[in-house]
Amino acid sequence: MPRRRIGFWYRFAAVICKPPLVVLIKRDWRGMENIPADGGFITAVNHNSHVDPFAYAHYQYNTGRVPRFLAKSGLFKKGFVGAAMRGTGQIPVYRESTDALSAFRAAIDAVERGECVAFYPEGTLTRDPNGWPMTAKTGAARVALQTKCPVIPVAQWGCNELLPPYTKKPRILPRKTHHVLAGPPVDLSRFYDKEMTAELLKEATEVIMAAITRQLEEIRGEKAPETPYDPRRERIEQRRRTQAASEPAPVRTQGKQAEGQGT
Repeated sequence: MPRRRIGFWYRFAAVICKPPLVVLIKRDWRGMENIPADGGFITAVNHNSHVDPFAYAHYQYNTGRVPRFLAKSGLFKKGFVGAAMRGTGQIPVYRESTDALSAFRAAIDAVERGECVAFYPEGTLTRDPNGWPMTAKTGAARVALQTKCPVIPVAQWGCNELLPPYTKKPRILPRKTHHVLAGPPVDLSRFYDKEMTAELLKEATEVIMAAITRQLEEIRGEKAPETPYDPRRERIEQRRRTQAASEPAPVRTQGKQAEGQGT
């Protein structure tokens, strides 16, 4: 299936975004040979800075296979931003849908048309204290299992040093390096043609995230934690700690006090 033309809007966005990216960050880009030359596929990418969608889009733009990101459907209705989102072929996600698969129908259609759909499986910036990928949502796995398309794991590092997650103040100097490493397709064949249960999707998602994490380990030259950071588990633990801290200390009875005084 032929690749889609990049088109005016994507080239226009590149003209605006590439110059500041080239000035602000150096590039260490590897694994472009793993980006399919044609046909539909998914890239699954870790997310650790508000800057990295632009830097990663620059990486993939240079492969000739531009990414179609998933974005809130409301963004497609707002003036120039909406026109740019539509023009660059970004994919609206209708979060109000109660059917988890139909929420990604546009992504499935794009893959079946031969597009590249870029997923941030974590759904938001990682909350891992050391920037490692955390537990992920199952959207990428849903689309991958529905379409049986290649899933390319992509790890990136460096934009988080330019603009750390959950901060607004960039650290421009010294100039940072954007490292990207795309790996070979993740083997999800053992999950094909099975009932798409929550357990199956969770397992397939863990396989995808493990591949991304291995790529990031190679970039960083160190091992990731054995268990990925789980924000849901952390919230539960935080509530427990807060509840324990707010509970009054047990009061010793007079009988116990007297017994203690008599010994």
